[in-house]
Amino acid sequence: MPVNLQGRSFLKLLDFSTEEIKYLLDLSRQFKNLKLSRTPHRYLEGKNIVLLFEKTSTRTRCSFEVGAYDLGMNVTYLEPGTSQMGKKESVEDTVRVLGRFYDGIEYRGYSQELVEEMAAKAGVPVWNGLTDEFHPTQMLADVLTMEENLGNVKGLNLTFMGDARNNVANSLMVVSAKLGINFTACGPKELMPEEGLVETCRQIAEENGSTITLTDDVKKGCTGAHAIYTDIWVSMGEPDEVWEERIKLLEPYRVTKEVMEMGDKNAIFLHCLPSFHDTNTVIGQDIAKKFNITEMEVSDEVFESKQSKVFDEAENRMHTIKAIMYATLK
Repeated sequence: MPVNLQGRSFLKLLDFSTEEIKYLLDLSRQFKNLKLSRTPHRYLEGKNIVLLFEKTSTRTRCSFEVGAYDLGMNVTYLEPGTSQMGKKESVEDTVRVLGRFYDGIEYRGYSQELVEEMAAKAGVPVWNGLTDEFHPTQMLADVLTMEENLGNVKGLNLTFMGDARNNVANSLMVVSAKLGINFTACGPKELMPEEGLVETCRQIAEENGSTITLTDDVKKGCTGAHAIYTDIWVSMGEPDEVWEERIKLLEPYRVTKEVMEMGDKNAIFLHCLPSFHDTNTVIGQDIAKKFNITEMEVSDEVFESKQSKVFDEAENRMHTIKAIMYATLK
């Protein structure tokens, strides 16, 4: 039976079947080919979307904007302070208005509960550009990058290094379970995913012939890995005071050349970006002065290596987001 996602919101990958995720990945490849061959594909000519950003972003905003323009749509961008949502007007009332103006709504912010509420009230598809719990659009880009470099992902080993409670690790665990990828969260015991989500993913993984593993042992976590993934140690919205404690906890889980050598001989390195692999940022310079480290979650050597596919991964955000918008709005 053909997959039809028209009118659906895209809030978390737990809401989608394995077949639906594979459909979105196939569609992403088609859009990537169209883009690279400079073939026009203004399939959604005249539609309008709005981007609501409580958390700023480079890749997410640009992916939605360029993807929408390529599809022939018009875009409105609303950042914090440019609307009354949550201040003079409730979120419920705001999205019911926006749903009358726009064909689709993207939200990037803090609360998964909020984006779920928006989807229930908007009357049009709502897309989760990131919440504190999940980052589903990133996952499609990650899997597409794995497929491009490693082939069929079913049965491959994916290891996430670091703070495994965050939205990226949660979402990687979900997409791995759905697609039959063996997922390992490797980090401190106190920074592991929530037990309920782990059990849910283990049940899904079992159905798809894969496993979910939690470990604080780097050698156990990375040996034989086909892809090693990490993320920044302190997320947007967390207080500055967190840095010292987080660095002490996570420094043993930095992805280095030695860590990559534990993986498969063809292993790739992935990161959702931005990355603190040097001191060429304001935060990087500040951390270097305070804690005497010049690299955080990944060494510059790995980040700049041939194994690193982070910029292919970043580009794939655009192609996969375009697929999500088209599939839900066509």
